[in-house]
Amino acid sequence: MTQKPPCDIDAIDRKIIVATQEGLPLVPRPYDEVASQVGVPSKEVKERFASMLDRGIIRRIGVVPNHYKLGFIANGMSVWDVQDEYVDDLGEMIGALDYVSHCYRRPRHLPIWPYNLFAMVHGQSRDIVEDKVASIALILGEKCRGHDVLYSTKILKKIGLRLSHTEK
Repeated sequence: MTQKPPCDIDAIDRKIIVATQEGLPLVPRPYDEVASQVGVPSKEVKERFASMLDRGIIRRIGVVPNHYKLGFIANGMSVWDVQDEYVDDLGEMIGALDYVSHCYRRPRHLPIWPYNLFAMVHGQSRDIVEDKVASIALILGEKCRGHDVLYSTKILKKIGLRLSHTEK
């Protein structure tokens, strides 16, 4: 059974997606480079990206750094058991910290998994990550019943939107 895409994309959208499947070109003006590959003006590439975002075809355009190459070799997903009535507001605060790359709420899976707030912390060592996690614990205070840190053991390949070869 073949799944139908959530929204129609035309031939130019497809060309833009194919041209950026490995990421935007690492040049000073990436949209200009994509435009020249696709054969449309740069302004149209930007407008089409905006349209694809609005239609839900793509979720976001963002930088995906390799933290290891940047010297951040200790990468810990801190997980927190925060009282449900406070998790959204506290999650906003934690997500705004400069040393948290992403923060989000997830459902608990009791009794095995009591954690509902996740915050990724990067550091040059585990000691640095532990210090940052201790700072988060102070912010959460009594509204947090417990936490843990899960350290990365390998780099997972992060990929963006892909079209199967039958869709290209």
